[in-house]
Amino acid sequence: MSQYSEEIERRRTFAIISHPDAGKTTLTEKLLLFGGAIHVAGAVKSNKIKKTATSDWMEIEKQRGISVATSVMAFDYSDHKINILDTPGHQDFAEDTFRTLTAVDSVIIVIDIAKGVEAQTRKLMEVCRMRKTPVIVFVNKMDREARDTFELLDDIEKELGIATCPINWPIGSGKGFQGVYDREKKCVIAYSDTEKGTKEGTSTEIPIQDEEHLKELIGEDAADKLLGEVELLDGASAEFDLDEVQKGNLTPVCFGSALTNFGVEIFLKHFLKMTTTPLPRKADIGLINPTEHEFSAFVFKIQANMNKAHRDRITFLRICSGKFDKDMEVLHVQGNKKLRLSQPQQIMAQEREIIDEAYAGDIIGVFDPGIFAIGDTICSPKKKFEFESIPTFAPERFMRVRQKDTLKRKQFVKGTTQIAQ
Repeated sequence: MSQYSEEIERRRTFAIISHPDAGKTTLTEKLLLFGGAIHVAGAVKSNKIKKTATSDWMEIEKQRGISVATSVMAFDYSDHKINILDTPGHQDFAEDTFRTLTAVDSVIIVIDIAKGVEAQTRKLMEVCRMRKTPVIVFVNKMDREARDTFELLDDIEKELGIATCPINWPIGSGKGFQGVYDREKKCVIAYSDTEKGTKEGTSTEIPIQDEEHLKELIGEDAADKLLGEVELLDGASAEFDLDEVQKGNLTPVCFGSALTNFGVEIFLKHFLKMTTTPLPRKADIGLINPTEHEFSAFVFKIQANMNKAHRDRITFLRICSGKFDKDMEVLHVQGNKKLRLSQPQQIMAQEREIIDEAYAGDIIGVFDPGIFAIGDTICSPKKKFEFESIPTFAPERFMRVRQKDTLKRKQFVKGTTQIAQ
């Protein structure tokens, strides 16, 4: 299997989660922009802007200006193959997000600087903690007036129950936002409001020791305040420890503004250094290592009617080990049937591309004739095993569905069965 290990090592699969309106989809758009997957970033606005976000492609998402279903997007960035899952923040669609978290190796939590940690973020964090998923925080909307940064870090630690380690530090906020101090490079990166939808923009870097230039650039008061805060930070915040991050005990925190592009690429570079390659998964025969086993995957999402013209059903698989080839025969463990997965596709929101191969860490969509269920295992027929089941969550809402037209009982039963699946 070692010939695959190089491809598998390049993979990074993560989800972006947050409370509604913290800027998740805007951040996703900007990451796609830096990866060259799109050339102009869309905005998540209802009706006002013609170019909607790539990941919000469903009609309801464009109308309401929110994400409803988890979108899968893949792109390449500096030797890495990145798979992003942009999840819905709204409580109505939380179940989709909970399940998505089982298919990723790390999570980005987006927090709105003015609002801090909100209810939905807390709930999502519980799921991450249950699975010990590494979490990295991106504090967004620095171009708006904000609360005190130290208070925000306290809030994150208390509310999410995890130690924080700022990777960079904001200088002012709102109209007084001047940029960030990079703790690793020990320099100040000045803020420049770049074109909203494109990635060009110049940034000035000044070492923090160069006090004269620093005061010229950000003003004397801001420079004095920054020097005081940096001293306090170095004494008070947790030391960065990659092991602790990967065990899910420590969260690195980055600051920026996804809308104006500031801090997004800095964040992406840090993020790639801190996240892991695809992780082993628990199965009934022990841990399944991505590079040592034949092909295996599990179903974490099924979406119907992605294409109105065909009333199709697409099953989303997270590949856990080995390599997938288009014409290979696989075993559907729960159905105890051998089959070939038809039309394997890599999905970029609603656009799809039929693929010939995929590796552990990738997310692929396959046509589903109605045989798969969430949590099913698919593996090479040579060695049968079953991945541990996806946790289920108590329903948050109860509804009664009543049939309007008794003559259409057959369609009604078929429809409700599909919803249940």
